[in-house]
Amino acid sequence: MNIEDKKMYLDKWFSYLQSQICKQFEKIEKESKGLQKFVSTNWQKNIKGGGGTYKILKNGKIFEKVGVNKSTVSGIFSKKFRKNIPGSQTNGKYWASGISVVAHMRNPRIPAIHFNTRFIVTTKSWFGGGIDLTPCIKDLKEELYFHSELKKVCKKNGKDYQKYKKWCDRYFFLPHRNEPRGIGGIFFDYENNNWEKDFKFVREVGMSFIEITKCIIKKKIKLKFNDKDKKKQLFKRGRYIEFNLLYDRGTKFGLNSGGNTEAILMSLPPLAKW
Repeated sequence: MNIEDKKMYLDKWFSYLQSQICKQFEKIEKESKGLQKFVSTNWQKNIKGGGGTYKILKNGKIFEKVGVNKSTVSGIFSKKFRKNIPGSQTNGKYWASGISVVAHMRNPRIPAIHFNTRFIVTTKSWFGGGIDLTPCIKDLKEELYFHSELKKVCKKNGKDYQKYKKWCDRYFFLPHRNEPRGIGGIFFDYENNNWEKDFKFVREVGMSFIEITKCIIKKKIKLKFNDKDKKKQLFKRGRYIEFNLLYDRGTKFGLNSGGNTEAILMSLPPLAKW
């Protein structure tokens, strides 16, 4: 399979996954007697540079705000940014497609959830992505379930779970506060050993995200919370914002590849405190 065929498959896959995630989240809202649905916005980088679609559901019964962004873009990186991206030093050309999901819950007992997968092409090509949770109220059973499910996906696909888990812990860390953003998960990048196997892994990470989040959310939908719990959540969201604006590579990549600003910053919660 040549690189153009690979690009086509990935572009279609990420669009399909976006639709499946949105369907599942709307179903969860509807089952909780929520009326909110995703509002879809298309954007275009330029005539030949691609674009994407970001979908936002907010003020729901379950989701205070959730964004699901899919984009496929191409172009030339600035000379300053090229040093950060493997294979782009020669001419700066790139092609990238991916999906990113951030869900901020109304109930502080349900953790904030982040997921993304991507495929990037320069003079090299690779997959990246991951899933992580950011709770504001500790839940050891939930942590055990979450990590065990991710371990199963990695084992099934011959991937090194411990490596990805440690990578996630290092990545989602706020050095200026010397604290982790959440409870981690898995994070991987520069995955290019075997395209067919790597693509299968990326697909299964995406589908497992749907099942894992459904299970976590449904277990806690009816749990009660108070003002103290909400205050904890809002302060934790402040940490989330700090990470995404100061350190997140996806945010930096999006802004440096001419992405849509609203789509890139959809990860920010509607309310937060410091």
